[in-house]
Amino acid sequence: MEITWVDLIDIGIVAFLIYQVLLIIRGTGAVQVGFGLLFLGIIYFISEWLRLNVLHWTLTKILPYLFFLIIILFQHEIRKAVSTLGQNPLLNFFTGKSTTEPMDEIVFAATAMASKRIGALIVIECDMGLKNYIEGGVSLDARVSYDLLLSVFNPASPLHDGAVIIQGDRISAAACFLPLTLNPYLAKELGSRHRAAIGLSEETDAIIIVVSEETGRISLVHREQLYSDVDGPELKKRISEKQIHEHPRFTKRLAKKLEVS
Repeated sequence: MEITWVDLIDIGIVAFLIYQVLLIIRGTGAVQVGFGLLFLGIIYFISEWLRLNVLHWTLTKILPYLFFLIIILFQHEIRKAVSTLGQNPLLNFFTGKSTTEPMDEIVFAATAMASKRIGALIVIECDMGLKNYIEGGVSLDARVSYDLLLSVFNPASPLHDGAVIIQGDRISAAACFLPLTLNPYLAKELGSRHRAAIGLSEETDAIIIVVSEETGRISLVHREQLYSDVDGPELKKRISEKQIHEHPRFTKRLAKKLEVS
């Protein structure tokens, strides 16, 4: 039997869908239920092979209703799966839709912390990797969220010292320490967070957001340039412009998620 490229695409799509389903049910109670259903299927074929007529007859009557049982037991996972497929980047590419969730979460968190005068240092990776700084912090590997950012920078949190580093739409690590700038011409009122942000901008192309706990002001640092006292809309606009115009590779990976609506 000759296998054509259409068959390969067909197999690839099925494998992708199975993989997505496994990702969704991983770590949930659905895994145990799935093993239970698999066990029933094995028992069904064994009963047919060994001619266990009573057991085989019973399973034959029960198995047709398993479809409805699966819908009832897995209703949450099914709803989540459909929602996940609707948010797939491939679908967004074909429909032209873009998600602004990561940027919105970052901006909302920064403005909220500024209003409460909670100090914060948020680093957004661009083209140059920040692996060395990530390895020196505490690994998180979690989706960017308003609640998580506020929890990390809460003064009572053991992770509030240092910086949060964001790669794509995920927080890679927290409590990361950045190099302090040695520039002697900086204003003396700039604190350690601002000096760390400028120090990192001297070595990488990362975009750094600084929230001052003394003044409650938000600053943006990029390529040794410091933009002071920016509000939420301006912060979102400046970050998006820098990512889209100055980082073509980064734009291909994440610009759709950070584009100004």
